[in-house]
This record gives sequence, structure tokens and C-alpha cells, in this order.
Amino acid sequence: MISYKKLWHVLLDKDLKKKDLVTLAGVSTYTVNKLTHGENVTTDILQKICKALACDLSDIMDLVPDE
Repeated sequence: MISYKKLWHVLLDKDLKKKDLVTLAGVSTYTVNKLTHGENVTTDILQKICKALACDLSDIMDLVPDE
């Protein structure tokens, strides 16, 4: 399972909202909703987000082991 909690912290640190992420990264609100619920998105989407936020994948997501 993937956790995007780090992404929400990055947005807070940069004083951005989810709607700002839509604009900056050029992703849809549907995609942001998927991220909010921890659902899978493509690597292309993750790359757009990292580029828009000037960060690395490890800054926005974690792999959570199955319990």
C-alpha cells in the first residue's frame, strides 16, 4: 500500500492547497481525490507532482508494508 501523507505535509509546508496542486502540476481533481484516498496513480502523475513541487518521490510518498 502507498501512503501520500508526506505529500499533504509538503503542501502545508509550502502553504498550498489541493486545488493549488491541481493547477501547478496540471493534474485533475479526480487524481487528487485518488491520492487523498491512497489509491494508485501513474508514475507520470507522480512525476508531474514532483516537478511542480520541486521535490523527489520519497518526499511525497511512502510504501506501507502489509500487516
